Amino acid sequence: MASIQERFCEHQAAVEAALGELAGPIAEAVQVVVRSLKAGGGVYLFGNGGSASDAQHIAGELVGRFEADRPSLRAVALTSDAAAVTAIANDYGFDQIFARQLSGLARAGDVAFGLSTSGGSENVVAALEWAKSNGLQVVTLTGATGGRCAELSDVSLAIPSDRTATVQEVGMIVYHILCEQIEAAFVA
Repeated sequence: MASIQERFCEHQAAVEAALGELAGPIAEAVQVVVRSLKAGGGVYLFGNGGSASDAQHIAGELVGRFEADRPSLRAVALTSDAAAVTAIANDYGFDQIFARQLSGLARAGDVAFGLSTSGGSENVVAALEWAKSNGLQVVTLTGATGGRCAELSDVSLAIPSDRTATVQEVGMIVYHILCEQIEAAFVA
């Protein structure tokens, strides 16, 4: 029982810290994404493991709907195309699976949204480097330190925890707020 209560308390503390630290950066990330989408741009999301699932979740909320009926928004999870991911990994290396997709799909003014609990996933960092050098806006969702991902970010959403599960769980709250706020800009 004590360990279960400890986990709830840990998550509660992380949510409270996120409320204090991330309200401004969340609003800034919403502005970056909305500005790109309203200008005809798109959002490209990517990460590994649980972050890959989160990237797909966010893209699904934007392309489909979060809570309101509105036009579909241009969002792509670069983790979804198994053929592209495996071909690129085979031909160019695993560290290029997202950067190579961005080079074929994205254009200046789009948003590269990298998710990495450590902030140091090599393939996420490589994609963010490509994005920065090609005129994309960069938003990242990471753990507390932010790592190299935060250094490359225009907007860094660093969840105040170093525990992967906590980062992912509080991250879900953060990206649901993002989706809600983005959607509000497109509801008639």
